[in-house]
Parts: sequence; structure tokens; C-alpha cells
Amino acid sequence: MKIAFYGSSLVSAYWNGAATYYRGLLRALAARGYDITFYEPDVYDRQKNRDIDPPDWCRVVVYEGTIEALKRVAAEAAKADIVVKASGVGFEDDLLLQSVLDAAPPQALKIFWDVDAPATLAELRAAPDHPLRKALGTLDLVLTYGGGDPVIKAYRALGARDCIPVYNALDPQTHHPVPADPRFAADLGFLGNRLPDREARVESFFLAPAARLPESRFLLGGSGWQDKAMSTNVRLLGHVSTREHNAFNVSPKAVLNISRESMAETGFSPATRVFEAAGAGACLITDYWEGIDLFLKPGSEVLVARDGRDVAEIMATLEPDNARRIGEAALSHVLAEHTYDHRAEAVDRLFRAHATGLEAAE
Repeated sequence: MKIAFYGSSLVSAYWNGAATYYRGLLRALAARGYDITFYEPDVYDRQKNRDIDPPDWCRVVVYEGTIEALKRVAAEAAKADIVVKASGVGFEDDLLLQSVLDAAPPQALKIFWDVDAPATLAELRAAPDHPLRKALGTLDLVLTYGGGDPVIKAYRALGARDCIPVYNALDPQTHHPVPADPRFAADLGFLGNRLPDREARVESFFLAPAARLPESRFLLGGSGWQDKAMSTNVRLLGHVSTREHNAFNVSPKAVLNISRESMAETGFSPATRVFEAAGAGACLITDYWEGIDLFLKPGSEVLVARDGRDVAEIMATLEPDNARRIGEAALSHVLAEHTYDHRAEAVDRLFRAHATGLEAAE
């Protein structure tokens, strides 16, 4: 079956946290025989900051950030059996959604794939005439990056025929144990771009503990932090390429996951970093969010902090041997149950069930 997938970017993770999710899931679907074309706009300097070349398992079409180019690539949905419009493409999202739906064949499976459901749902609730809200009834399915029952119920209440979470996972070909790198040596590392709904939580869960533990070394990677006030024991890295994420994760004694505020409130949405860290065998500390235990076992596979004081207390007592055991246990668990092959198996069943339903209707 042919998939036309319209998303932010497959080849660049620059200001594009969904890249790892797209890569892992679509590669696993391609291995199951799907013929995939990924359409992405040339915006936000993503093409200047590519971190992978176009893969051999997916055709990548980069189009200019113009209305004319958008309509040209949207028309190619007519050739697909499965048409996917992702959230947060970054250029004329509403127009792209409508253009893709207009072009899709009547028998095609039409999907909205939401990689930031809490933010999207807040936007829909605030705008009764939102184009996506109007389109929900014409879509066959809403798939989401996570969110659990709260997101499922919210989308159904807004008119979606069905909503099914497809959770983040591990791509073992990309994220795996590597030797420690002295460049990333630290007691605690955090990797994340500076965003409005994350900044206060980074202050609480990372910068405040750093100030409380002046003898410990803290490592901050990600864009936008250069003018942020912080204690002298925090070393700033700036943007860290995905090529270096494995080394970043395994080199500190522990790494920290901090959810964006909307994700933490909704829960059931493990960030990419959770599986990247576990896949590298890192000792992960995460802020609390509902549903953690569906993915990793608190205490033995992941350490959970409800605030910055918890983070400081964990770091004050965490021994290297225990950190290593936690990382090894997390790696074993995600390889057994939470890889993109596991996710693709479930998605494949969804797609084939739809195709079977169409055949029965005919």
C-alpha cells in the first residue's frame, strides 16, 4: 500500500522533535512492505540543518514554503492508498489539510496524525470554527503521539470517528549503547530546546537542583538557552545533533527528562527522550506524569521526581553502580516491549483492517 505522509521533516530534527518518531515508525512500516513518500516544507532552516540524508526506505519530497508548491504536493495524495496529514507541519497547516483531503481518493484511508495532542486540543476547544475541527468528521481516523484515555475521549467528543494513540518507542538502529564521551561528562544532563511551556519546568527540575548542588556538574543541551541565567556548574552546549544523542545520554551519571507543561498535565505521553535514553542504556530521571509505569518501572528502570527538590535528593544519593543497573534494566524492557517494530505491528493491523472493511463493503 502507498502512504502519502505530510509532516514537518523526516531529514531534519532541527526545532523538530517529531523527527525521531517519524523515522522510527515509518522505517518499521516500510519494512512491512509499505511504499512511503514523506512531504516536508523547506521552512525554519530545517534543510540547512539536516542530520540525516534521505533514507532508502522512504521517498522524501521537499517543497518550497509557497502556496503554489503546497498545492502541487497536496495533489499527489490522489496516488495514495493511505493519506496522512500530521500536526505542526509548519507552513499553512490548515490549507494543507484541506488540500490533501480534497485530493485524496474516496477509498483512501484519511488520517490526521497528531504529534502534540494536548496543544492541538486546546486550540480546537478555543476555536469552534477551526478547520481541523470541521474536518474531523471526514477523517477516517485520528492517530496521536500519545495521551491515553483523556486524549481519546477529547477527540471523540469533538467529532472524530476514532482516536488511537501510537506511542513513542525505541528505534534500536538509531539509539543504542555507545562508549562514554568525555565531551559530555557530567553528573546530570538535560537535552531540550527552550520553549515557552517548558522553560518554567526546566527552571524547577534542572536549574534549581544545579544551584542546590554546586559541587555537581550539570550539562544543558538544546537551542535557545544562551541568555538564560544559571549557576556556574551548568555547562551549556547549544544544539546537539541527533548523531550525538547516544553519547550525550550515556556519558553523564544520569540524564533528565522534563515534559512540556501540557504533556505533563495530560500524561500518557512519554517523550522521545525517554526511549532515546533507555535505548542507550542510560539512567533516566523523569518528572512525574500519569502513565509512566506503562512504559518503565519506577525505581528499578527509571527514577521519578515530582519537583526539583526530588531531583536534587536523587542526585545527592545516586551511586554510579546503581545508575548503571537502572539503565541496563530500562534497555532490556524497551527492547522487549517498546520498539517501533512493536508500534508498526499495531499500526499495520489498523491499516489492514480498514482495507478489509472496504473490500467487505464493496
